[in-house]
Amino acid sequence: MTDASNQSLDLFCGSSPPKAADILLIIYLVRKVPSSNRRATIMWVSGAAPVIATTSCVGMWVPLASMITDLTTAVYFAIVIHKFQRMMIEEFGGDEAFLKHFQNTPVKISTGPCCCCCLCLPFAKISRRLMFMLKLGTFQLAFFRPVLMIFTLVLWVNGTFSLDDLSPSGPAIWINTSLGVSTIVALWPIGIVFNKVKCELKNQKIIPKFTLYQISFILTQLQAAIINITALSGGIACAPPLSPTARGGYMNQQLLIMEMFVITMLSRIYYRRKYNLQEMDEIQPSVKIQDAQNHLNGTIAEDEIWRV
Repeated sequence: MTDASNQSLDLFCGSSPPKAADILLIIYLVRKVPSSNRRATIMWVSGAAPVIATTSCVGMWVPLASMITDLTTAVYFAIVIHKFQRMMIEEFGGDEAFLKHFQNTPVKISTGPCCCCCLCLPFAKISRRLMFMLKLGTFQLAFFRPVLMIFTLVLWVNGTFSLDDLSPSGPAIWINTSLGVSTIVALWPIGIVFNKVKCELKNQKIIPKFTLYQISFILTQLQAAIINITALSGGIACAPPLSPTARGGYMNQQLLIMEMFVITMLSRIYYRRKYNLQEMDEIQPSVKIQDAQNHLNGTIAEDEIWRV
């Protein structure tokens, strides 16, 4: 045992740095979460804060690249919104297990941000068609935002796009309006699914995870918009070599680095747990009970046949 330990120390404590594959082996999610769609989804969602902090750091030190870093953050978080919905479904074992668990059960669709005031809307029932519509609602943002961001980047390189130009003849106001509508539509199915599963996934800490997701969304979207509007209205003074809008972006990036650091630490607490097959059985009680009842009914039927 001692010789084996010494050999391991000699192997990893040498002068040469480790390979990338050796570094990846120590990542918690890779080691603890079984290789599945769930692991990829959790890595996408939990990696939002580190990615945003990294892009903000690059944008702070390279101001001319702030447009590219902001677009990268926007595209990544659009995918995170879709992945968070997938994560809630994957906690039940996938689409089929989710449908079996909630088949024909009522679901409240009068939720924010689209229909929070429409209390008269009837309850819908979980079905394959409704589930497809819910997934489509988040997927459209994950597809639509990267397309618009590429289009924005092309216009910016061509010199026809500017964040300062909010006139009806400029492309900025139309692109931002389209993104706003698409984002609101994507947040609606997230709220519907969360309200349906928050009690079932309480042991999986889905409520604090959803809270962190909402805080990240507010900080990356609304905070930047508020600072940008303040800069355009003259609330942020020029500080050479930074213009008012550049200084506002600089301030936003500094805030995001600190905020995302805190969210990363909190995410480490709520996402750092071991996923195993026993837990997967516990979060699918209806499927497990139904299978047991079917097995019991089959056993009783066989006994009656043998008695006859």
